[in-house]
Amino acid sequence: MAPPSETDELAAALAEASTGASAAPSAADPDADAMAAEWEAMLGGGDDGGIGGGGRESTRVLNQDEIDSLLGFDEASDTGADRAGIQAILNSALVSYERLPMLEVVFDRLVRMMTTSLRNFTSDNVEVSLDDILSQRFGDYLNSIPLPAMLTVFKAEEWDNFGLMTVDSSMIYSIVDVLLGGRRGTAAMRVEGRPYTTIERTLVERMIHVVLADLSAAFDPLSPVTFRFDRLETNPRFATISQPSNAAIVARLRIDMEDRGGRLEILIPFATLEPVRELLLQMFMGEKFGRDSIWETHLAEEMWITEVELEAVLDTQIMPLSRALNMKVGSKLLLNASAESPIILRCGDQPMFVGKMGRKGNNIAIRVDHRRRPDNTSSG
Repeated sequence: MAPPSETDELAAALAEASTGASAAPSAADPDADAMAAEWEAMLGGGDDGGIGGGGRESTRVLNQDEIDSLLGFDEASDTGADRAGIQAILNSALVSYERLPMLEVVFDRLVRMMTTSLRNFTSDNVEVSLDDILSQRFGDYLNSIPLPAMLTVFKAEEWDNFGLMTVDSSMIYSIVDVLLGGRRGTAAMRVEGRPYTTIERTLVERMIHVVLADLSAAFDPLSPVTFRFDRLETNPRFATISQPSNAAIVARLRIDMEDRGGRLEILIPFATLEPVRELLLQMFMGEKFGRDSIWETHLAEEMWITEVELEAVLDTQIMPLSRALNMKVGSKLLLNASAESPIILRCGDQPMFVGKMGRKGNNIAIRVDHRRRPDNTSSG
């Protein structure tokens, strides 16, 4: 579309041309009439987003708020609300932990066990609470870890994969203060800007061993697994146990020791949980151990009355395909069997019994001598 100044000049020129040619018939100058109609349509209907009379399409430009809303970068998304737009499409690739309902049961057991074990470990009043269980990409989780912190890499022996446990600085200083005899009612001192000392790392490692033992016990009713301490890191780059785009389960625990405490987060990649994925899909713990005796009885009764087909095999032979294709009516096939040769009774491809051939009345009969061993599959 032309700028406003050029549009006014063209409109004035068209008005003069139409005034000067008003006495002439409209059929004498069809091009001028068509051009006038085109400009009138463009000037009159170009702002409504429609299509002009000359076939030109006018486009509407999105403002910044509409672009942010489309991409999902508006303020509502930044404040923790549900994401929309392209951000929702990108985040939809994550698997929700609600598809593994038994994880909630496992972590509830972990909270109860940790409350007791940490009370015995610290000789203090400890309260453990589960803040949240969510699914997150591994790379996003590493970028969200508040530093300084201690990251523990542990291995699930039976599942042959790794997990990650993060202890924040508040929890580190609190556990050190408690184990070294700090007074109650005083907040733990924090010394920022320095690496953790050997004593601090050793005391935190002792607590991590207690938590890993409780985590193993929490999974025991579902599937026996041993979580073994592997290493302790302070740099998230050295604690990479999975691809950044892989999804993982993150359980955030809050540990309070009167006026002291902190957070502890346990990350388990979905690849680590894959060996027990079917068990985690259960709705309740009894699904694993419960037995439906009614269904078992009905299935057993139906199996006993199921009809099966037995075949009496006199002999088997191997021949070239050309000979088999050349057989026709009247061809003879000699069997390597006599009247006293053993007859094998088969059910499908499985040999069942061995017997002798005889006659009963007008029917040929087989007398079963003994049962065929299952490991002996030859039918000769």
